Amino acid sequence: MAEFKTVRGMRDFLPEEAKLLRHIEDRAREVARLHGYREIVTPVVEPYELLSAKAGEEVKSRMFLFKDLGGRDVALRPEFTASVARLVATTLRNEPRPFRLFSVGSIYRYDEPQRGRYREFWQTNYELMGSSRPEADAEILLLTNSLMKAAGLKKFAFKIGHVGVLRGILTQEKLVDKVQSTVMQLMDKKQYEDAFRLVESAGVSETCMPTLRKMIDLKGRNVLDVANRVTDLLKDYEKSVEAAKNLSEILSLVLESNAEVDMTVDAGFARGLEYYTGIILEVYVPDLDIALGGGGRYDRLIELFGGDATPAVGVAHGVDRMMLALQQQNTPQKTLQETEEERTVLVIPVKEQLRGEALRVSHMLRNSGTPVELEVMGRKMTKALEDADRRKISHVVIIGERELKEKKVVIRNLTKRVQSIVKIEDVAEALKS
Repeated sequence: MAEFKTVRGMRDFLPEEAKLLRHIEDRAREVARLHGYREIVTPVVEPYELLSAKAGEEVKSRMFLFKDLGGRDVALRPEFTASVARLVATTLRNEPRPFRLFSVGSIYRYDEPQRGRYREFWQTNYELMGSSRPEADAEILLLTNSLMKAAGLKKFAFKIGHVGVLRGILTQEKLVDKVQSTVMQLMDKKQYEDAFRLVESAGVSETCMPTLRKMIDLKGRNVLDVANRVTDLLKDYEKSVEAAKNLSEILSLVLESNAEVDMTVDAGFARGLEYYTGIILEVYVPDLDIALGGGGRYDRLIELFGGDATPAVGVAHGVDRMMLALQQQNTPQKTLQETEEERTVLVIPVKEQLRGEALRVSHMLRNSGTPVELEVMGRKMTKALEDADRRKISHVVIIGERELKEKKVVIRNLTKRVQSIVKIEDVAEALKS
C-alpha cells in the first residue's frame, strides 16, 4: 500500500503545535478587541482578476491558480488585503468610516519551502481604512508591537521605511510605474546593483545615482535623526521630502505614545507588493532572518476595485514565523498558557457497570466549565492512573462502588499526590479550589 504524505510545502500541526498556533490567534483576537478591530471572514478562493489586480509580478507568479468547473480563473488567496478591499468597495461601501477590520486564516503561495517559509501558512491581518492621518499609521505599528509582546516574544525590532521616498525620486526622474515596481522588487530582495542598473538605463539625471547610493546607506535607531537626514539628502526631490516629513510625523507620534518600541529607519527599505504608497514596516527577532510581520499604507487600492477613494493602512503577521520565534526563544509554556488556569480531569469508573455514572459526572463537570476526559480504553485502575500521569493529567475523579453508595467520589491530585473523598454535587467546586 502507498504511503501517503502531505503535499510539498504543506504540513500537519500536532497537538502542541496546534496549541501554540491557537495561542497566537487568541492573542491576536484580544489585541483586535482592545484596539476596536472587528473580525471578518473572507473566502480562501477568490477570482484571479481580484487577487492579481495589484499584487505585483512576484506574487502573481506564486499563486495557486486554477479553473473552476465553470471555466472561471480562480486562485487561493496569497494575502488578505485584496479580499478586504473588495468587501469595503462593495458590501461595506456605505458604512461609516473608519473601518477597523481583523482577519485570521491560511494563506497560499507557491514558494520554495524552507525554514519559516511554507506554501500554506497562517496570518493575522489588521486593516484600518478611511484615514490618511499619521496617527492611523502609528496605530498599526503600535498594534503590532502589542501583539508581539502579548504572544510572549522578546527582543523583537521594527524596520521602517517610506515608499514615497523612493517613488518620489523615480517619478521625478520620469521612470514609468512598471519599471518603478521592478526596481522596488529588486531592492526588496537587496539586489541593489541590479536595481541601480535598471534606473541608470532609463537615462536619469547626473545627481540621481549618487543620491540613490547614499540613500541606501541611511539607516539607524535614532529614527527622527535618520528621517531628517533623508529630508536633507533629497531636498531636490519635492515628493520625497514630503514623504520623509510624513515619516517623521508618524515616528514622533509613536515615540510620544510612551510604548517601548525598538525601531530602525532604513531609507533604502522596499517591499515587493505594488500597492504600497506610504510608510512600510517589518518586524524581526534576532537570529531569524525572516520578517515576522509586515505592512504599510496603501491609499489607492479600494478605488481599483470600484470603491470610493479610501486611504488605508494595514499589517499582516506570520503566525508560523511567530511560532518559530517563540520556540527559538524557548518561551516557557507557562508564559504561553498564563490565561489558562483550568485543570485537565480524567474520570475513571472502577467497574464497567459504573460507566453510566462516569458519563453523568463527566457531563456535570463539563457543564461547570471543567475540561474532562473519560477513560474509554477499559484499563484497570493502575494502568489508567499510569497513563494519566504520563499525559500530565492534573486530577483524576474515581467512580467507585463504595463511595457511590454515599453519593461521593474520590478526587486524586496527581501533581501533589494527595486524594480526598467529595460529594458528587461538590466535585466541580473542589476541583476549582
